[in-house]
Amino acid sequence: MSEDFAPTLRPVEIAILRPTQMTVGFREIKRKRGEWCKRAERDGPDFLGRHMIPVILGPKHTPYVIDHHHLVRALHEEGISHVLVSVVADLHHLKKQVFWTFMDNRNWLHPFDADGTRHSHDQLPKRVADMKDDPYRSLAGELRRSGGYAKDATPYSEFLWADFLRRRISAKLVEHDFARAVSKALKAAGQGDAAYLPGWCGQSGDTDG
Repeated sequence: MSEDFAPTLRPVEIAILRPTQMTVGFREIKRKRGEWCKRAERDGPDFLGRHMIPVILGPKHTPYVIDHHHLVRALHEEGISHVLVSVVADLHHLKKQVFWTFMDNRNWLHPFDADGTRHSHDQLPKRVADMKDDPYRSLAGELRRSGGYAKDATPYSEFLWADFLRRRISAKLVEHDFARAVSKALKAAGQGDAAYLPGWCGQSGDTDG
């Protein structure tokens, strides 16, 4: 997401943040934890100040995270208890059903499990720590960093790529030979049948006659 958010000035406990997606990539979490460890002593507070978490205030003023789930989870696992948030919209006055309908229509929800199956919003995890692993989300993240596709503002673009890869690369390969899975993903990403995906960098089959 690329909107400019106006940050609140008060820190919020990670423990009360509610996810709007069911899964994350655990390899991605591990990578972000490593990045945090490298800079925690050097510029940890500044880093947190520059990476505010976008949230929606829902019923009872509950903050719902709509981006940077991996970063929040990584910080939580590193023992960080608070983050700064950017309030994208204050919807605390809405009734629950209206709230969830609005969230869904704005594409601020991604209630899909690690198999790519959609669930009801009431099955979303209640805490950041409860999100499950989707190995293909990690594969999609590594594919982007390897040049397989460009960063794109489309919400949940990495999950769209994850679902594309899920149908083409075996879970066994992703688990046991991640490097080879990335290599196969790079080849698949350059093909024309991936052209509908955000950030696609392949070559069109059309030529000027």
